[in-house]
Amino acid sequence: MKDRPADLAEAELALALAEGWGIRPQSVEYLPVGAGGYHWSVVDRRGPAWFVTVNDLGADDAGREDAFDRLGQAFGVALALHRDAGLEFVLAPVPAGTGAAVRRLTSRYALSVFPMTQGAAGHFGAHRPEDRAELAVLLAALHEATPIVTDIAPRADLALPGRDGLEEALRDLGREWTGGPYAEQARRLLAAHAGQVRRSLAEFDSRVEQVRESGTAWVVTHGEPHPGNVLRTPAGLRIIDWDTVLVAPPERDLWMLTPALARMLGEDEAGDGGDVLARYTGFTGRAVTAAGLALYPLWWRLADIAAFAGDLRRPHGPGGDATAALTCLAGYLESGR
Repeated sequence: MKDRPADLAEAELALALAEGWGIRPQSVEYLPVGAGGYHWSVVDRRGPAWFVTVNDLGADDAGREDAFDRLGQAFGVALALHRDAGLEFVLAPVPAGTGAAVRRLTSRYALSVFPMTQGAAGHFGAHRPEDRAELAVLLAALHEATPIVTDIAPRADLALPGRDGLEEALRDLGREWTGGPYAEQARRLLAAHAGQVRRSLAEFDSRVEQVRESGTAWVVTHGEPHPGNVLRTPAGLRIIDWDTVLVAPPERDLWMLTPALARMLGEDEAGDGGDVLARYTGFTGRAVTAAGLALYPLWWRLADIAAFAGDLRRPHGPGGDATAALTCLAGYLESGR
């Protein structure tokens, strides 16, 4: 997130940190990183540094309670994976004084606190070939921990997020969009590629049926284990951003170890991923299905198109986030990937 939330004062953040975690900030620095929330580096007056995340619960009041509950559930799973399953690579939030992993900050925002961990995250894109084998082992360990969190983890429904809004946008292409400076460019882009998007939606429905019929055992998955969510630390790899955790087909994670992500992003492909998937199967005894591997790249592309089109159709300003949304929307639609 390049733009910090305009309707959130750092004084509110500092007060919530003090009340929830006993953290009294000596310094607060906004970090324009990531795409899943707003982030700050906070140094406590007593010395420790913390990585503080604020999640946007949505522009619509009606959906915020459910969004907050889902976030709390997901972070609760991450805590259990780290604490109860002993998965040190799960970088889980620090519980507040109440024991909760997330605290309501305002009507629109939720607050969570993580240990400031020395290391470097990658960038969104395909994994380096030399990293895939190691990550396959971590994902195998994650998936094998399913019995420990099966009673508390949310379960995927295989529905496409934002689909209703995307289909509404497709029906609304005949009139001008006035939500902001990039609304009309977004409308023209979507209009030029509307047929392609509708065909992709039909293909998505077909893939979902194939996955349902495959009989694959579902496991606890991270959902977005790309390099941007993998932190290299002196103690080894750590996986961050667990707000997307769901019990789902294992391919929800595994497709990111294959060349499919590179193809989607127009990057150079390296290898076919077969050796990495075989390594995963060797650890878990679980076969990887072609149906699942085909579904999730399509899911990702359509979910992003829906999100970016929705952002640009709603009221927005000329900031960096809106510019990035238009660029990404164009990249998906014009490449046909």
